[in-house]
Amino acid sequence: MKSIKKILLFTLLLIGSPLTTHAAQDAVVIFETSAGSFEVTVFPDQAPLTASNFLKLVDQGHYNGTIFHRVIKNFMIQGGGLNREMDKIGGVKPIQNEADNGLQNRKGTIAMARTGDPHSATDQFFINTKDNTSLDHTGKTMRGWGYAVFGKVSKGMEVVMQIEDSPTTTKKGRRDVPATTVEIIKVTRKQPAPEQAVGR
Repeated sequence: MKSIKKILLFTLLLIGSPLTTHAAQDAVVIFETSAGSFEVTVFPDQAPLTASNFLKLVDQGHYNGTIFHRVIKNFMIQGGGLNREMDKIGGVKPIQNEADNGLQNRKGTIAMARTGDPHSATDQFFINTKDNTSLDHTGKTMRGWGYAVFGKVSKGMEVVMQIEDSPTTTKKGRRDVPATTVEIIKVTRKQPAPEQAVGR
């Protein structure tokens, strides 16, 4: 009888383990900007390619010193790909669009920016400052692919809204640029990277 109970307990632990793993895989990232700090929780389980690309760039320091170069009130704030001189950083390969993952472009979510090509996202991202359901996936067509959500602001949304409220101008041929530069000073993981968390 005891052996049966042990087997049942072991089976329950195996069944329950993926749920624990899912929670542990979510990564929290801290954005330190000239307008204040906020945190984003990234969802690797639901957007594995997008989250992996974003977190790799975070770990490489790619976003440090970039800016929020496009701000549209009642829509979104966009950044991550240009420096203070409004020059593109580049050097990042495009990734597969994962907008069909079921995550929606709701207020506070972070998604990948791209060109008209659905699979052209590289380093630029945007944070929705309202529910933007028109950006959601509706089908695997040029117009229907949508924009891939891969996380959500989990702390400091008031800072995001402050950035959204920035007066804008035109710089180097780009519209909707904050008149006062909003720099992304540093982006880091709140928790150590998995390989760094293992002690020896």
